[in-house]
Amino acid sequence: MRTNSSFINIYKERSESSKIVTQLLYGETFKIIREKKSWLKVKNDSDNYIGFVKKNNFFSNQKTTHKICNLSAQLYSSPGIKIKKQLSFGSEIKVIGFKNNFYKFDNLWIKKKDLKKKNYTTKDIFKSITKFIGTKYKWGGKHFTGIDCSGLVQIFLNFNNKFCPRDSGDQIKYFKKKVKLKNIKKNNLIFWKGHVAVAISKIHLIHAYGPAKKTIVMPIKQTINNIFKTANLKVIGIRKIT
Repeated sequence: MRTNSSFINIYKERSESSKIVTQLLYGETFKIIREKKSWLKVKNDSDNYIGFVKKNNFFSNQKTTHKICNLSAQLYSSPGIKIKKQLSFGSEIKVIGFKNNFYKFDNLWIKKKDLKKKNYTTKDIFKSITKFIGTKYKWGGKHFTGIDCSGLVQIFLNFNNKFCPRDSGDQIKYFKKKVKLKNIKKNNLIFWKGHVAVAISKIHLIHAYGPAKKTIVMPIKQTINNIFKTANLKVIGIRKIT
């Protein structure tokens, strides 16, 4: 099946009061494991994450052609006619037509400037990660309205057509190339228990940071000191992703 909303929450249990463990962005596909009343137990195709979603009239699978390259993309009912809906960075669509600077998909329209072809990648994987500065922190989030630390890492790897586990505990195991703090470079991942950040230089990092309630750029040394002082957590590893 295929996601038909800007995002869909995946819950730990069959309840909307349960913890949100991750989200499916528009166009992401999943398999239904089990159905019970108004809930579906599903497995996300991109990272095999398992959880529960509310039943809906989901789309059938299709081969996507393009992905959203900006933080958010306005949608239109027809070229120039806005609707109250936006897609988030990394969402995927299948373009079926075009008119001027608009592309058509799923009976909706989107501006060409918000799209890149599905096979588009960048050598600098986190090149545009600063788009998310100021984005609200949300546990389990992967969307421009709310994102968590490991979700921020995952969406940029996925955007570059690379696999990445969903949770930071699995990410540190998956990326095996170790780096010493004194040798840290841009795009290295810095891990604490239950948290991950991305180095954007030898001096600064970016992370979706719960205590700040948003995605923020901070000095690396200051962040390490802050997390140790407030949560008694030390860095447990630094990884190179390529």
